[in-house]
Amino acid sequence: MGTGCVVMLPLLISRSLWNLRHRCPSTQRLICRHLALPNGGGKFQSGEETLVLHEETGKRTAGDIQSNIGASTIIRLPFAILEPEDLAFFQQLLPNRALTDPDVLASANVDWLRNVQGRSQILLKPQTVEEVSLILRHCHSRGLAITPQGGNTGLVGGGVPIFDEVIVSMALMNHILDFDHWQGVLVCEAGCVLESVMQYVEERGHVIPLDLGSKGSCQIGGVVSTNAGGLRFIRYGSLHGNVLGLQAVLADGQILDLMTQLRKDNTGYDLKQLMIGSEGTLGVVTSVALLCPAMPVGVSLAYLGCTGFPGVLATLCAARARLGETLSAIEFFDRRCAHLVHTHLGLDPPISGELPFYVVVEMVGSDSHQDNERMSAFVEKVVQEGHVADGTIATSPGKVKTLWAYRERVPEAILHDGHVIKYDICVSISKMYDIVTATRQRFADRTKNILGYGHLGDGNLHLNVSSTTHDPKLHSDLDDFVYGWTAKHRGSISAEHGLGVLKRNAIGYSKSSDAIALMRRLKHFMDPKGILNPYKVLPSEL
Repeated sequence: MGTGCVVMLPLLISRSLWNLRHRCPSTQRLICRHLALPNGGGKFQSGEETLVLHEETGKRTAGDIQSNIGASTIIRLPFAILEPEDLAFFQQLLPNRALTDPDVLASANVDWLRNVQGRSQILLKPQTVEEVSLILRHCHSRGLAITPQGGNTGLVGGGVPIFDEVIVSMALMNHILDFDHWQGVLVCEAGCVLESVMQYVEERGHVIPLDLGSKGSCQIGGVVSTNAGGLRFIRYGSLHGNVLGLQAVLADGQILDLMTQLRKDNTGYDLKQLMIGSEGTLGVVTSVALLCPAMPVGVSLAYLGCTGFPGVLATLCAARARLGETLSAIEFFDRRCAHLVHTHLGLDPPISGELPFYVVVEMVGSDSHQDNERMSAFVEKVVQEGHVADGTIATSPGKVKTLWAYRERVPEAILHDGHVIKYDICVSISKMYDIVTATRQRFADRTKNILGYGHLGDGNLHLNVSSTTHDPKLHSDLDDFVYGWTAKHRGSISAEHGLGVLKRNAIGYSKSSDAIALMRRLKHFMDPKGILNPYKVLPSEL
C-alpha cells in the first residue's frame, strides 16, 4: 500500500467485517468492503456494500473520513466530494445564495449544544420548492450527500453535517401561504419560525397546537421532521394528528405533493406520516398544512412547590380530575433545576423557600371568571391534602409569561453548568423520577450535577447530566446505564428529540431488530443512494 494512504488500517483490520478489496486507479481511491453499511449507503454488490476511503492528497486528513461524536466513531460513506462544477451549478441556480463564506459555515456546521461539528463547504438557501428539487436532483445524480437544516435548535445533532455534506437551509422559505379561518388551518413554508406563525394565528383567534422553548428560532419544517412534542402535548397531542398535509422533495428531486386541508381523508396509505419524525432522511419537507385550534378566552397558571415526588404525582391526578378538559399543560422540575435558573439566569423564585420539586399547571377555558375560580379551588384542594406546600396563581398574561419562564429557561440555565449530556426518555409516569435518583447513586462522584425536569402529563423526562469537561468514557457509561434502565422499564430512549446522530445507535433499546430492518428497507427504497441526511436515525452496523 502506498505511503500516501490515510492511516485507518488499525481500525479497519481490528474488525472482521472489513476486507481490503482493491485499488481503483481512475479515482485514486481505496475501496474497502464490508457487510451492510449504515443508512443504506454505498452500492449493493451481491448482497454487500462498498465503502470508499479517499487517498491522501495533501488536502484531506483522517478527520475527513472519520468523526468521533459522543461515544461513537463514524466512518465517512462513499459520497462524492464537492467539485468546482458543483459549485458553479449551485451558484448559477442560487445567485448569492450558495454560500461558502467560512464565517457563515462556522455556525451552520455546529449544533446548538456544540456536540457535533461538521465540515461542510457550502450552504444553500433555496427560496422555492422548485429550487429544492433541482438541488436534490443534482446531488442525487452526482452522489453528493445533503443535510437539510432548519433553525438548528435540535439536541441530537440531526440538523448539522457530520462530514462535508451539502447543507440545504430552509430559512428563506418562510412565507405563510394560506390561512383558512373557518377550518382553522394554516399553510406555511418550512422555513417559517414557530414563534412568528404563533403570533400570526393568535392575531386571528387561533393557536398553534404546540409550544417549544426554542420557538424563537426553530422552524416549522424542522418541528415536523422531528415530530417535536413540547409543553402542550397533553392537550393537543402530537403532530401526527395535527399535520393535515405537507409537501416534500424526495432524494431524486421528485416533488411529492401530499398537501391537503381536509380533516378526513381515508384514501390509501397516509404517506405524510413517513415524513413526520423521519428527520430529513426520507425527504425534505418544504411546506405544511397545520391544524390550529381556536384560541381560549382565558389562561390561568399555577406555580406549585411539592415536598416529594409522590406529591407531584398526586398533583397530576388532582389536576386531571378537577380541571378536566381545560388542563393544557403540566410540567415539573426539581430543586437543582430551580437553583440553576436562579443562579445562572438571575430569575427570582416565584415562591419563597426551597422545595424538592416544582409543578407548573396551566388551564385554558372560555369563561375567565369561572376558570380562575376553578384553578383556585384546585390549588386550595392540593394544599389542604398536603400534596403542595406552597404556590402562586397567575391570570394576567404578563405574570403567566413570567412564571412560565422559570420552567422554559431550565435548558438554557443548565448550559451554564459545564459540559451537558442530555437524555429525553419516556416511561411510566410513576417511574419518571426513579431514573434521576438511580443515576445520581451511580454517577454522583463522576459528575457535577444530575437533574430532572419534563412533561409530567405524558411521562417525558429530560434527564440532564453536567460535568466539568467533556468525558467520552462518562458519556458512554451513562448511555449504557440510562438506555438499559429505560429498556428494562419498557420506555422510549427518545420521547420527542428524535435520534439524530447522537442516539441512532441506541434505537435497539426501544425498537426490535425486525422493526429496524424494515426501516432500513424503507430508507433504501426511498433513498437508494443514501444521500438524505446520512449518519442519522438508523444505526451503524460496524
